[in-house]
Amino acid sequence: MGACYSGGIKAVSPFHTGFSSKNPSRDVVRYLSHSSSKASSGSIPQTPRSEGELLQSLNLKNFSFSELKTATRNFRPDSVLGEGGFGSVFKGWIDQHSLTAAKPGTGMVIAVKRLNQEGFQGHKEWLAEINYLGQLYHPNLVKLIGYCLEDEHRLLVYEFMPRGSMENHLFRTGGPYYQPLSWNLRIKIALGAARGLAFLHSAEAKVIYRDFKTSNILLDAKYNAKLSDFGLARDGPTGDKSHVSTRVMGTYGYAAPEYLATGHLTAKSDVYSFGVVLLELICGKRAIDKNRPSGQHNLVEWATPYLTNKRRLLHVIDAGLEGQYSLTQAQKVATLALLCLAIEPKSRPNMDEVVRELEQLQEPKDVTKSPKPPSKERRLTGHGLSSDGRTAYPRPSASPHYA
Repeated sequence: MGACYSGGIKAVSPFHTGFSSKNPSRDVVRYLSHSSSKASSGSIPQTPRSEGELLQSLNLKNFSFSELKTATRNFRPDSVLGEGGFGSVFKGWIDQHSLTAAKPGTGMVIAVKRLNQEGFQGHKEWLAEINYLGQLYHPNLVKLIGYCLEDEHRLLVYEFMPRGSMENHLFRTGGPYYQPLSWNLRIKIALGAARGLAFLHSAEAKVIYRDFKTSNILLDAKYNAKLSDFGLARDGPTGDKSHVSTRVMGTYGYAAPEYLATGHLTAKSDVYSFGVVLLELICGKRAIDKNRPSGQHNLVEWATPYLTNKRRLLHVIDAGLEGQYSLTQAQKVATLALLCLAIEPKSRPNMDEVVRELEQLQEPKDVTKSPKPPSKERRLTGHGLSSDGRTAYPRPSASPHYA
């Protein structure tokens, strides 16, 4: 159980829009304080101030509770994809064109989050999800299809992510269904997630995600990564402000040290969290695990001293990856993780730089069968990231759910 960072923060469990563990981790701490207004620039319109205006302004499907009961077969237990502080997530089916409930096995598969009235999370996080995902569209963000606001019922409807969360594959928390991740897939997933964060930090969005972790990275059928769960997201600083001041919340083991100490939130706080996830990918171990030997409970504290050279790296790299990577490539990923985990926020790269470096680290598709070291070493400059090439993460496009 994670410790509370400050008074009033409550512990909850993660939830997913794809298959997930029926025993989600409990090391989450959150405080339910979100702005219901969204000021952004570029192609993303401003959110109206009132809740009613927000819901009316977004071109999302307003489902009735009876429609979602039909779509999920009356929320049958065998339709549960995951459970968390918000409530349960159910698998359902709707017609692809009319978005009306369809018979099981026909039409489009969806994931339906249903708010647990007795849970720790509530209406503010429900509204925050709509606030951001109702206006933001990007290939590496999970797509919000609609919502239900009827009497005491609060539900959200998402695209279904058939391969579930990165957490389940990396740590095998969902049983034999979840296959271990190869080195190539780990780099692919890291790159997709980095592109999602880079978009959130861009001038088009100006959003700080604040809850970046393996359980919030969902995978489609081709292992493309999409960020989910925007209940803790916040607008980034505006004008001449350098940070946003908030009550400390997030997931224990992923939060940046300066944020824990001061409550000052910046985009570099997300970069630190990304570094933690990179470290989990390298080591195949959770950020926090009290079942590990003494001195190894906190992955960042234990593993980072081993990332400085190739020989030491072999002591912490996931043994299951043997033969799937070049040591030179693994060292570059380790160096990138160290940069993201820098104690001083200014020393961390921005997510555009992270994306560029991960793109250069991608290997040919057949590397698993015949791994070969890169034939030419790139010079590392500035933050330690390659100086050539431009960031090529997908640019935002008009949201199919926003008119």
